[in-house]
Amino acid sequence: MHELSIALGIVEIAEKEVLKAGASKVELIELEIGKLSGVEIEALNFAWPQATEGSVLETAEKKIYVIKGVAECLDCNIKFDIENIYDSCPKCNGYLKNIIQGKELRVKALTVD
Repeated sequence: MHELSIALGIVEIAEKEVLKAGASKVELIELEIGKLSGVEIEALNFAWPQATEGSVLETAEKKIYVIKGVAECLDCNIKFDIENIYDSCPKCNGYLKNIIQGKELRVKALTVD
């Protein structure tokens, strides 16, 4: 389960930012996770309590914003929504595409105290 290592990485980022801000804990953490990122949100939520125990995130509220997948077809140049990396273009059925969004995994914001 790589979601535990992802959660531990998020804890590390939060601890560095709390130290920079001269704060003691995080009240709210906002995450952006793309549908095409490979992160299973249920698994991340399952690993979260173990990863954050004893850290600045232990009592923080967590909000996750799911970013939809969007691609641009390299054959006919249209932009379209995708659910999976392997989805084809709805116009020409081509598989060559540039993924524009949906692979994100980032800390959007931290509210510290």
